[in-house]
Order: sequence, then structure tokens, then C-alpha cells
Amino acid sequence: MPLRSFSLTIQPRFNETDGLGHINNTVMPVWFEAAREPIFAIFNPSLNLAEWNLIVAGFTIAYTSPTQYGQPVEIKTWISRVGNASFEVAQQSWQGGKMTAEAKTTLVHYDYSVDKSQPIGEEVKQALLTLTGE
Repeated sequence: MPLRSFSLTIQPRFNETDGLGHINNTVMPVWFEAAREPIFAIFNPSLNLAEWNLIVAGFTIAYTSPTQYGQPVEIKTWISRVGNASFEVAQQSWQGGKMTAEAKTTLVHYDYSVDKSQPIGEEVKQALLTLTGE
């Protein structure tokens, strides 16, 4: 369990509901991305896209239970690994006391001007480490 995590509450919209009556599986990655915004701000406090310095290297998601329309969903977010130039974000969605999905996203500190990963600075690394579990 994380020492410190971010949490975002989302109210599912009707248009996110699929023909089976639950939130479509393509919606969850969008919700998880929205919940990563506080982590983006650690790297880029202004969230200025002209100064963006992260890139997604990989993403996995496991759906553990259907997520329903009409009930709020809590997205919990924390850092599960910090490396030299990359880190992993762990996330879970919860609805009505039940986990409905969990995801892991690998992000890389990236310099788009040279198309190359960059080491994570010590100050940023320390900020990420305050958000790790165990």
C-alpha cells in the first residue's frame, strides 16, 4: 500500500457507458491519465506542452470488475518504481468499495529536441520517492 498517493474522483458520464451497461474499457485509460496530472506537474509545474518532458513507454491494465454508470469512481495513483530515466505509476480504480481495474504505466523523462531519454534530476526523483509504496 502506498505511503502517499493521489486520488481523483470521477463521476462516470452516460456517454462512457457501453452496450453492456458498464463503463467502456477504452474509457479507463483516459481516466488513469487524468489522475496522473499531479505527477506530470512534478516534472513540468506549468503543464506547458511546449516544455513537455515525459513520454509513455508502456501501459498495462487489468479489469477486475465492471465499472458502472451512476456511481462515483475513485482513481488512486502512486509511484511503484523509480529508475534513472524512467519510473512506473501504479493506479487502481475503486467503485462502491470494490476495485474495478488496476494499471501500471512506465513513463520516461524525455527530451523531445534530441529524441532521447534524460536522467531524472535528484530533486524530481526525491519528489517521486515520497509517493512510493511499501
